[in-house]
Order: sequence, then C-alpha cells, then structure tokens
Amino acid sequence: MISVIIPALNEEKLLERMLRQFSREVVEAYGLQVIVSDGGSTDRTLEIARRYAHVVVENTEKIKQTISLGRNAGAQHADGEVLVFLNADTLIQDVQAFFTVLPAELMKTGVVASTCSVRVYPDEERPLDRRYHGFYNWFFYMMNRVGMAMGRGECHVMTREVFRRVEGYAGRIAAGEDYDMFRRIEKVGKVSFVRDVVVYESPRRYRRYGYLYVTVSWFMNFLAVFFLRRSILSEWKPVR
Repeated sequence: MISVIIPALNEEKLLERMLRQFSREVVEAYGLQVIVSDGGSTDRTLEIARRYAHVVVENTEKIKQTISLGRNAGAQHADGEVLVFLNADTLIQDVQAFFTVLPAELMKTGVVASTCSVRVYPDEERPLDRRYHGFYNWFFYMMNRVGMAMGRGECHVMTREVFRRVEGYAGRIAAGEDYDMFRRIEKVGKVSFVRDVVVYESPRRYRRYGYLYVTVSWFMNFLAVFFLRRSILSEWKPVR
C-alpha cells in the first residue's frame, strides 16, 4: 500500500480538484490510501476531505500547526509501507508515471527517498514561471547528483521505515522544513530526483509576492536551517 498524505488548511478552493486525481480506478490500480491532515480549517476543507479521502485527521484541539506537524499527524494514520507527501494544491502530470516510477526508485540500492520536478499549473503558466521553475528543477537535480539532497515540499516520497528513522518532519520549522527533512534523510541513504516526473503547483504565492520576495525568503530560511536548524520565519503565511 502507498499512503498519500496531504496537509491542508482552508483549501476549499483547490482541494477538491486535487483529491479528484485519486479516482477509484487509480486507488485500486496502485493500492493507495488517501489521507488529509487538516490544520484547523474554518472553511469547507473538512467537508471536501471527508467526501474523497479514506482518512481525515482533524486538529480537534485547534493548535496552530506548521506544515511539518500536519504531515506528521497524517503519517501517524498511514498504513502504507511507502509514504507520499503532497501539498493540497499539488496536481500530478501523469498519475501512472508518478505511482510507477517514484516508488520504484526506492527499490534501487541505497535509495531511500525520491522526489520530482515542480512546475506551475499549465493553464496559468507564464514564460517567467517556465524559466524560473526550469532552473530550479535543474538545480535541485544537480544538487542530488552530487550528494546534497534537495527537493521541493510539493512532493516527497519515502519508505515508512526511513520516516521513522529520521523521526518525521521537524515540527518547529515553519519554512525550509523540506530541506531539513532531506538533509536528515541523506544521512540514511540517497535521494533520487526524477526530472521526467512532474507535479504542478498553484502560482498563487508568486502572483501575490513576486519571485524575488519568494526566492529571498527561501534562501534566508535555507541558511537558517543549514546553520541553526530553525527557520527565519515563525510562520509561512498561507495564500488563499
């Protein structure tokens, strides 16, 4: 079984489209368990999640969660030997390729996790989006090739055993938790970056703040995680 874990917070606009990817045929073909881990939504997110997911994890205590805490909470309810972490706005370009190739990477000698390329929704993609994400996908691929594990938070695939060995995501890190996770995973084994497998994300953050602001925020949090194992930002503000 493959457990797909999706942290969500007030995602009523995009969550249904995301979850509809996992049709009955897809679930049966690849042995999927779909889990939505809600961070305390006040909109229709829970209603939508209950309609499509096998498991819905509610933040009943209404404690403010980082995305890391949401992922960890979802993983506690996972039955699969392979864990796939996606964001609530993530769309998969080719479902067959995704669930065939990325889990298969974990069967290779020394590989314990995998990730893939990220692009903006095709129907909203602009030339700048294409160039920007094209560069970052190439950069992350090269970093993994030289042994420095990196990958975007939109897609993390790993074995349950590795998740347990690294003790999950660092709940206190509000931004840069993806790099922190891969940094700890690379002490256990290799991370495979598969460039030909693609997932899409919403461009909403880039449209609101611009690429310069987002890039500087990423870089500052990368430095903080690398040197201090904490993030600069106390909160990665949601854009809805």
